[in-house]
Amino acid sequence: MTTILEREIKLRFATPGDARAAIIAAGATPFRARRLQEDSLLDTPDGRLRGKRSILRIRMECGKSFITFKGPVQPAAVKTREELETVGGDGPLLVRIFEELGFEVWFRYEKYREEFTLEDVIVAVDETPIGVFVEIEGSERGIAAMAEAIGRRRDDYVLDSYRGLFAGYCAQHGLPVGDMLF
Repeated sequence: MTTILEREIKLRFATPGDARAAIIAAGATPFRARRLQEDSLLDTPDGRLRGKRSILRIRMECGKSFITFKGPVQPAAVKTREELETVGGDGPLLVRIFEELGFEVWFRYEKYREEFTLEDVIVAVDETPIGVFVEIEGSERGIAAMAEAIGRRRDDYVLDSYRGLFAGYCAQHGLPVGDMLF
């Protein structure tokens, strides 16, 4: 099996329209239409995966499901980690199977995602309950070039997960951290 390294950054944008306009002006073309993604993070009751800074995710979108394992973040200028992903069947049934195996859902989050492509990067516009983010995934050089093309600098890179961003948002607004849902 080949180890796949995911490399990505997030960038904040004021509106989805601003994000789309910047991405298209940079030369990217539409790749996948806007759709709702529903993600569930699973772990053992003792938090074994979180203790290793890893995640197990089931993503549901457009009647499809994806099972993803992500290893710990590695030191780099962009967020870099091992990622293993495969297509699954019925998402709610997959969650139930993992629960029967001793896992539990510890965080759920939703976002509307639209994707574009340019050379070796995939650029997503993510509309979340805590704001709009552009996520750029690809080679380190491709990420840097796309970020620059849409008017952003290395100082603008957000390397945190949506869970981490949501926890920070809740702390800033005096809210309990629950699930990040619309």
